[in-house]
Amino acid sequence: MMIWCWVFLLLAANLHLGWGHINGAGDQPLAKINILKASLALHNSAIVKARPFLLGLKGEDTQRVTVRFVNPNPPKDDWIGVFSPANFNSSTCPPVNDPKEQLPYICSAPIKYKYANDSISSYTKTGRGFLRFRLINQRADFSFALFSGGLSEPKLVAVSNFISFANPKAPLYPRLALGKYWNEMTVTWTSGYDIDEAAPFVEWGRKGDLQLRSPAGTLTFKRNSMCGSPARTVGWRDPGFIHTSFLKDLWPNVVYTYRMGHMSPNGSFVWSERYSFKSSPYPGQDSLQRVIIFGDMGKAERDGSNEYSDYQPGSLYTTDQIIRDLSNIDIVFHIGDITYANGYLSQWDQFTAQVEPIASAVPYMVASGNHERDWPNTGSFYDTKDSGGECGVPTETMFYVPADNRAKFWYSTDYGLFHFCIADSEHDWREGSEQYRFIEQCLASADRHKQPWLIFAAHRVLGYSSDKWYGLKGSFAEPMGRESLQKLWQKYKVDIAFYGHVHNYERTCPIYHNMCVNKERNHYSGVVNGTIHVVAGGGGAHLSEFSEVVPNWSLYRDYDWGFVKLTAFNHSSLLFEYKKSRDGKVYDSFTISRDYRDVLACVHDGCEATTLAS
Repeated sequence: MMIWCWVFLLLAANLHLGWGHINGAGDQPLAKINILKASLALHNSAIVKARPFLLGLKGEDTQRVTVRFVNPNPPKDDWIGVFSPANFNSSTCPPVNDPKEQLPYICSAPIKYKYANDSISSYTKTGRGFLRFRLINQRADFSFALFSGGLSEPKLVAVSNFISFANPKAPLYPRLALGKYWNEMTVTWTSGYDIDEAAPFVEWGRKGDLQLRSPAGTLTFKRNSMCGSPARTVGWRDPGFIHTSFLKDLWPNVVYTYRMGHMSPNGSFVWSERYSFKSSPYPGQDSLQRVIIFGDMGKAERDGSNEYSDYQPGSLYTTDQIIRDLSNIDIVFHIGDITYANGYLSQWDQFTAQVEPIASAVPYMVASGNHERDWPNTGSFYDTKDSGGECGVPTETMFYVPADNRAKFWYSTDYGLFHFCIADSEHDWREGSEQYRFIEQCLASADRHKQPWLIFAAHRVLGYSSDKWYGLKGSFAEPMGRESLQKLWQKYKVDIAFYGHVHNYERTCPIYHNMCVNKERNHYSGVVNGTIHVVAGGGGAHLSEFSEVVPNWSLYRDYDWGFVKLTAFNHSSLLFEYKKSRDGKVYDSFTISRDYRDVLACVHDGCEATTLAS
């Protein structure tokens, strides 16, 4: 009976259960492969060869591989799957208790795939072809398998030789994040070294100064930490070891260099390459500060693998545009739906490799979305299967955030003139909840004299959106979204509230209770009498349609991929820009200028108590 349980779990993983994102489903590409139904059809004349045998001889963590193959009977739906670890036979399958049941031959999904005729259209006539794959170091060896029968009924025809990186355990893919204090930076990275094998640390310091060494903590997670399929079944892949080091007592606005290291018991070292970052400004410091905000980016393959479902077509546009402008960026917020791994754990390595040029240089702060957290009966507010069984565990482990409890993914953080309150829309935010108390405390704690720019962010649209699905619901937001929170935004005079989840861009007027409180479109000054709500969910996933109804509070809508850039020039002047990921040009913008007294001023439902006593 065990095998039927596994087959059922796989089928459930392939069904679209619940709204993974707004209006427009789309499957994780690896979920299209019914790997448990793979059968043996090995052919003596079929050949698959991969070259080179050994990768990363010069320390590279990425390399292209050429795979040549021959199939004497080539149907048009042949495909090549990349497996890592390379050995994917039935020895990796769970035990079957009933001797009458046949063990499946393959129980782990490939990490990527391409159709055999992608490079040579004559493949179905000649039976010969080649493909080029871009591999990253993922702590294990690789093999390439030729399948017939398409993705639904794969038949294994031939398997290649094994290839690997020279040091598969190397420390890789650093992710910076702000610590709990303004003068603290955290470095998180992935390796194949357990602490018993080599002690992790970061060597760091000001350029040209004596270098310090800070130890790192080490975390990992196992298959039984996953809540369901495919994360617990065909999507499972060992995540390696995730290390985090805290670099403390940093000087403000100073460039530091760093590298990750592992020291073995015999005193030898393994080093990463050297990176650098600029430390945070002192809270309230007048200086140029630039913030990027977007959601729902996901990942994509630079070699074209897995792209047949058009799952995250704009992901590389956004990634590359931010990389091009990195010298003009200080911090990034990715507000949920991070990888869209949806239970296929290999994709987390792929994502951290994709954003490494960004995350290794500036703090890469994340929020939790439905594709990270949601799974039935696990404490998520939404009872859907959008996380593919991950139930938040990879996100909480792979990325550091300055939360008191990372299983409750809400937190506050400061950056110079900004105070950020990051909510977790996948946990209850309604009045009376633990998170509601956090949100009010976070907003109330902002010292608006030092940090005039108060920003709220969450994954789901808790404010305003004229998305098609929300329009059909009649709420023009997440149901119950703003009922409790709008009085907090008003009371504490939140400047801008950001959301993802809806895969497009939209900006509202300054608004309170569905009413615009300012008629301006491009420049705002004076008293803060309403919050501007922005959907910035066009980071890369396939786009969401707008409602045909355009509410009067919707000032700008764009059906394209893009991101927001905030530039604080000083305590009184802020620039907002929406840029398309395709070309990096500004398509929507506004400015805010005001004095401290404007923040203190009494507004409707936002007045401090007064007394007639003298």
